[in-house]
Amino acid sequence: MKFDKALVEGTLIKRYKRFLADVTLDDGSVITAHTPNTGSMKGCAEPGSKVWLRDTNDASRKYRFSWEVVQPHAGPAVGINTLLSNRLVEEAIRNHTITELQGYPEIRREVKYGTRNSRIDLLLLGHAHQPECYVEVKNVTLVEQNIAYFPDAVSLRGRKHLEELADMVALGARGVLVYCVQREDATEVRPADGIDPDYGRELRKAIHAGVTVLAYQASVTAAEITLRHALPVRCP
Repeated sequence: MKFDKALVEGTLIKRYKRFLADVTLDDGSVITAHTPNTGSMKGCAEPGSKVWLRDTNDASRKYRFSWEVVQPHAGPAVGINTLLSNRLVEEAIRNHTITELQGYPEIRREVKYGTRNSRIDLLLLGHAHQPECYVEVKNVTLVEQNIAYFPDAVSLRGRKHLEELADMVALGARGVLVYCVQREDATEVRPADGIDPDYGRELRKAIHAGVTVLAYQASVTAAEITLRHALPVRCP
């Protein structure tokens, strides 16, 4: 996925109130940008980090700039916009990067499903030999010692999504969780048991119930973010 125009460079002053970040632009001006990430952004919100912002040029928005990429002091560029992960996974299905999800001619987005008034990120339909496939996507930005962890904060919503995928498998469908790792320094993905042990337990239950768990890693630059290859998911 290429950004439609060049991102604006700056230096992070601080992230606060979850969705806001103060940034010094390269011309010396200071702006407040929207932060499209609901997690803690552990390791990705260090003051002084280089950041890249999308300029929406939308006068109706309270915050004209949106934070897209960060380069922490010790690490590669990281895509922090969780809203992009669904698009990245859909693109990787369509271009045959995600080999496990091929053979479905139809992909629908944000479809209502289940009994809890939820929406699935991607619904794959029309496979000649497989049932419909419910795909939940999670954005991963936390890496420690080359291990990617999810979640980076307690995630009740993440646990709920695992339960719902297991429910669909019980009804005869495919349930797939895809971790979209928007950085290049991870060699595997694990549940962050030290942050949210309940999520880790729910993930293991979902796997036992037949939910497929995949992880794909992106290359990240200020011009383009693209999923490139699979990573192993380990639940020790």
